[in-house]
Amino acid sequence: MTTQVPTRPPLEIKTWIWRGHQIKYTVKGTGQPMVLIHGFGACIGHWRKNIPELAEAGYQVWSLDLLGFGDSDMPAIDYTLEVWQDLFKDFWEEFIQEPAVWVGNSIGGLLVLMMLADHPHMGTSGVLLNSAGSMNIRREEAILPLRIVMGPMRMMMRSKLFGPFFFNQVRGKRAIRNSLSQIYGNKEAITDELVDMLHNPSCREEACQVFLSVLTGPPGPRPTELLPRIKQPLLLLWGEDDPWAALRTAKVYRDLSEDPNAEPKVTFEIIAKTGHCPHDERPDVINPMIINWLKNLQAA
Repeated sequence: MTTQVPTRPPLEIKTWIWRGHQIKYTVKGTGQPMVLIHGFGACIGHWRKNIPELAEAGYQVWSLDLLGFGDSDMPAIDYTLEVWQDLFKDFWEEFIQEPAVWVGNSIGGLLVLMMLADHPHMGTSGVLLNSAGSMNIRREEAILPLRIVMGPMRMMMRSKLFGPFFFNQVRGKRAIRNSLSQIYGNKEAITDELVDMLHNPSCREEACQVFLSVLTGPPGPRPTELLPRIKQPLLLLWGEDDPWAALRTAKVYRDLSEDPNAEPKVTFEIIAKTGHCPHDERPDVINPMIINWLKNLQAA
């Protein structure tokens, strides 16, 4: 049985032209800026349960559909974390222009680390929700059987026959619902609204090449390379039942949180009975945790 969420007022979606491409974004509220970065295959709507509450708490909340996802353009380019980092840098310079709180889920969390490390004047703090360690699986970090086949698999993904065939197997509504059932600890959060939100962009003709580019592209910088360059405080919120970014992968953050002299200063919290997307699975828990953590920072 599918649980439906209460109807919410729709977010106002605007368009920004970046390097000739249409980027969809939303902004709500006034106060200190806060930028929300979604994960792989998601979109602005994945923050629909968070944006109103965070804006109500006194923040000017911005969120974008990453280039290649949601309703933003899907050009035929090589997609990398650095492309999206440039997107956020230019967006900040055009619209925000003051230090922001950066919040990210999955690969969005890795992008938060990149922004804070490479552009420290743009951020006061970061919130990471089950942050990814890379854009895709690193060959050297995969288990041995997977490591052996990763090279041939990536070649197959780039082929004109197998790549689209594989994409069509994973983009259907049933496949999306099955994937969500694996990564969401809170099954009640898996609604028709959520499935449609993730499925609809995949129906666009250009979506396949974006998917395959991300899947076969460079993994990006490691968190352990970025963290030593970050001075801003970090809040790590981790769903304990996540099979993708398993709790064991968060050891570097947990170790920092247990060292009172460590820099950056890290607060680490485990979210029970929750998977890869805590903000969408348990917004009633996550929104107050973010708001209270930021209030404590301001009071310190």
